[in-house]
Amino acid sequence: MIAIVDVHYSGDKATAACLTASNWTDAKPLRERVVRVDGVAPYVPGKLYLRELPPILAVLDHDADVVVIDAYVWLAHGRKGLGARLADAIDAAVVGVAKTPFRGARAIEVLRGESKKPLYVTSTGLRTAPACIRSMHGDFRIPTLLRRADELSRS
Repeated sequence: MIAIVDVHYSGDKATAACLTASNWTDAKPLRERVVRVDGVAPYVPGKLYLRELPPILAVLDHDADVVVIDAYVWLAHGRKGLGARLADAIDAAVVGVAKTPFRGARAIEVLRGESKKPLYVTSTGLRTAPACIRSMHGDFRIPTLLRRADELSRS
């Protein structure tokens, strides 16, 4: 099972969304779940995981074999990003899909649809992550289920 997670913030409150899918090519999720978390940590440059990890763990479907997040797994010089820290906390592979480049990160650029702007994919435990993200449903740069997780987290 694949879990797709996103988090949105308003002050010290977070809304986390988790969708699950059976296959990378699924157009619709099997389940959707939204959790609101109060008292989240403030953003600290270089330590995004302190803010993001608690809401992700609160909403995550722990039956997932793979978790897709809107962040990097690995940063520059092999430093752990949010995804690597999530992988340390759960028993699943983590795939990071970022919309902007991170200087020094060893991300694989993935083009989807007609977009000329790549997505930046990093992962732990899933060597085929770029191909999986490329195969996800949707005609646009952002796959359908990633877009849906973002919409739910903003609701």
